[in-house]
Amino acid sequence: MRLAVNIDHFATLREARRVGEPEPVLAALLAEQAGAEGVVCHLRRDRRHIKERDLRLLRQTVRTKLNLEMAATADMLKVALEVKPDVVSLVPERPAELTTEGGLNVAAGRKALAAFIPKLRKAGIRVSIFIDADKSQILAASELDVPLVEINTGAYADLKPGRRRDKALEDVRQAAEFGLECGLEEIHAGHGLDYVNVLPILDIAEISELSIGFSIIARAAMVGVGPAVGEMVRLIRRRT
Repeated sequence: MRLAVNIDHFATLREARRVGEPEPVLAALLAEQAGAEGVVCHLRRDRRHIKERDLRLLRQTVRTKLNLEMAATADMLKVALEVKPDVVSLVPERPAELTTEGGLNVAAGRKALAAFIPKLRKAGIRVSIFIDADKSQILAASELDVPLVEINTGAYADLKPGRRRDKALEDVRQAAEFGLECGLEEIHAGHGLDYVNVLPILDIAEISELSIGFSIIARAAMVGVGPAVGEMVRLIRRRT
């Protein structure tokens, strides 16, 4: 299982004072040096954290894999086709949300996505969809011929240990299994994972990559980017 580090909140901290630091691109490089096998950033329509400038510098410097999260809009498509990240992850966006609140409703947006996704694929960009642990949504995604999905682990991560969390974990497990049965090449997962609740997720063999951001950035504020990323990398490698 691989670790991809979401660096959005380094940019959030920078934008809190509208200054030049911390530099999210430097954080990405330090994360790679500490063992991360991918860098994730979300270019939102409101540009509340990551900017086009960050994305272009990341494309020039990231040596592992650059994953751009974005909404399926014409403006975002233009950016993606210019920058050409390795992966584009399609996510829902709501202006008032604090962070992404759920998976994309693929079943409801199938027609628009069926027209949108081939434009990215034609440019050589792999396409992923951030999706809830719902078999109907996973089936809809597989029918769009995307190679991978990222399962939203937020419902699991928000719960305290107990029966409800066990059920949410099982939902993630079954979704991952079903995704591979539907012919998807890879299953990724992420949202709300930290150094403790990630451990049961690591036992799901069908998941090949985790996207983790906030908990690593919070730890990095105390110990530095390298040690924070390195600790998560060691957890993952120890269990998988």
